[in-house]
Amino acid sequence: MGLRERKKEQTRQRLAETAHRLFIERGFDGVTVAEIAREAEVAEATLFNYFPTKEALFFSGLEAFGARLVEAVRDRSAGEPALAAFRAFVLGTGGRLDRIAEGDLATLDQMRTTARVIAASAALRGREQQVHAGIAAALAGALTAEHEGAADHDRGAAEHAAGGDLPVDPVPRAVANALLGVHTALVDYSRHRLLADDRPAEIAADVRAYGERAFALLEHGLGVTYPARR
Repeated sequence: MGLRERKKEQTRQRLAETAHRLFIERGFDGVTVAEIAREAEVAEATLFNYFPTKEALFFSGLEAFGARLVEAVRDRSAGEPALAAFRAFVLGTGGRLDRIAEGDLATLDQMRTTARVIAASAALRGREQQVHAGIAAALAGALTAEHEGAADHDRGAAEHAAGGDLPVDPVPRAVANALLGVHTALVDYSRHRLLADDRPAEIAADVRAYGERAFALLEHGLGVTYPARR
């Protein structure tokens, strides 16, 4: 990055961290955009240059996670199926649940508070669904691009036979939604466990066990649809 890009990224990070701290302290609805801008020492207009809504501020981390997830699938090694790359990223170690398993009480408290804030806000739950839909669409786009050469050839032959345009192949979106469905189900499960104070040190291991079972169910069908890259 150049100096200008680094400063912009620092401002974006400061806004996200300030907003998250205030949301945790006072709840999502108890914080205004003007207060976030003032705490971060930027103009309100500057804040909106980085984040179009307050909900976008809250879920900036989720959007960054989604971008890294799509990148992990798109740039996976030759010979690695898309499902395997997705599973490795989602079930990888070193995340916040692992820190809780190691006894990090600060992370446990933060995750519980975040889960309560989301549960208490219909606006946040709606925004989260939008972000997940965007991640699924980006993943579907990556899978489509990966196979577009063969797809274009098949589509051209089919269109010629049918005498007109055919609709876009829905299979990549179905695959992406299925994969994201596992991730969102695991997130919902972990939040439920956190809010229930249910053996927090065991959540990470249980999430991985359920995740492996879910991905195994998908793999039987999806492993043929999106095989290893050549």
